[in-house]
Amino acid sequence: MRIRSFTIAILGLAGCCLAVGQALPAIARADRVIVMKKERTLTLMSRGKVLKTYKVALGGDPIGPKARQRDHKTPEGDYRLDRRNAQSRFYKSIHISYPDAKDIARARRMKISPGGDVYVHGLPNGYKWMGASHRLKDWTDGCVAVTDEEIDEIWRVVPDGTPIEIRP
Repeated sequence: MRIRSFTIAILGLAGCCLAVGQALPAIARADRVIVMKKERTLTLMSRGKVLKTYKVALGGDPIGPKARQRDHKTPEGDYRLDRRNAQSRFYKSIHISYPDAKDIARARRMKISPGGDVYVHGLPNGYKWMGASHRLKDWTDGCVAVTDEEIDEIWRVVPDGTPIEIRP
């Protein structure tokens, strides 16, 4: 993770770019999540309608699909948000089911590791002060990052097993 150098670049900008948005109602439930890498957005969907869209930071080398471990790319394709981790090195994280069978098969053909441990997550523990300014640069190892407040809301409205589509 390139947090140290990123933090230095952000120190003077920590107060800018704060997103303002309406909180989702307590009864809201998403049945699909769509990440648009080019637009740097994560959208929660319910019955074909947009519940809310968040701006995100991606892997440090975001163009193209993830192919191998440590390539700093965010995967592209259809996966599931399959489990949660409230005790991660990030504020909270929700696991993306990458790699799937075709990702593993492709990696085997190439004789490489496809990587793994890809999440939608909040900020690294101790970095809450960065808030929305973390989005000024793609900085993750291939994950999809939002603010701590945003992951709280996503955590609440997205059940385990929800499909996530990650588009270029």
